[in-house]
Amino acid sequence: MPEITIIHIALLATALIVGVIIGWIFRGRRSSSENATINASWQEQMETQRSEQERLLEQNKSLMEQNSQYQVSNEDSKKRAAELSKSLRETFHRRDDLQRQIKDIRNNLELTVSERDQLQNDVQNREVKNDVTSTDLQQRDDVIARLTKDLEGWQERVPPLVERFKIRDEDANRLQRELAAAQLRIVALEATIGQDDTRAEQVDSGALGDDLDASNDPIDPPGDNEDTHGSELNLEPETTAAPAEAEDGSLRDDLKMIKGIGPAIQKTLNEMGIRRFGQIADMSEYDIDRVAQRLKGFRSRIYREDWIGQARDLQNQKLTGQA
Repeated sequence: MPEITIIHIALLATALIVGVIIGWIFRGRRSSSENATINASWQEQMETQRSEQERLLEQNKSLMEQNSQYQVSNEDSKKRAAELSKSLRETFHRRDDLQRQIKDIRNNLELTVSERDQLQNDVQNREVKNDVTSTDLQQRDDVIARLTKDLEGWQERVPPLVERFKIRDEDANRLQRELAAAQLRIVALEATIGQDDTRAEQVDSGALGDDLDASNDPIDPPGDNEDTHGSELNLEPETTAAPAEAEDGSLRDDLKMIKGIGPAIQKTLNEMGIRRFGQIADMSEYDIDRVAQRLKGFRSRIYREDWIGQARDLQNQKLTGQA
């Protein structure tokens, strides 16, 4: 192995130094190239950043304008929202009112439907009743026609009857005055009962009847042809005396000829003094009330069965037969 000398070491050191210098030079050139490249890159980046900054500024400016517009739009939206809220509240109130109205209308509709059904039922019932009462209506028309005919006949017979009633009324008033005078005379005679002396009084010949005179003979009872009916209906209970006689000479009329009067009702009416058709034909409301009190529940029956009209017809037939 050769020996290493100082020369060898110096050569190695020189070579090392030269290599270091050459590497340093190459490194410096590469560093300069890299610096230039880096500077160019930084320049480009700075230009890019500048342009980006300008773009951001423009964008920021646009955003500011948009923000201003948004704020204005937001104010408008708030106003519109307030108006919409107010309109919505009014709409809710109106909806509630409409719901109440709809509820009322529904209730009214239900009532109307119920009334309609009731009316339909009533119409059906009336149709049935009309079918059932068609015969009664025909009978009533016949009765009306018969009554019209009878009324025409009565128009001819009423004047004589009115004149006859006036005469009877004058006779009744005269008899009433005579009865009052007789009662006064009876009172005066009763006052003289028990005295010993006999008292003779003057007798007014005008106060006596046509067939009576001032004598002590007993007065005969009224004849069979005397009319005791009078101008008013006698509804007092029957006494033990004989019943009054009708104008046609018969003792009483057959009241059973009136529809609705049977033997029992005729007996009750006779006990009340009602024996002739004329008495029933001349019945007043007061007389009907008295008969209804005796015959319980017969007030409506008297009107329904037209006792008065039937009695007038029978009385008319009887007078016509006499004529």
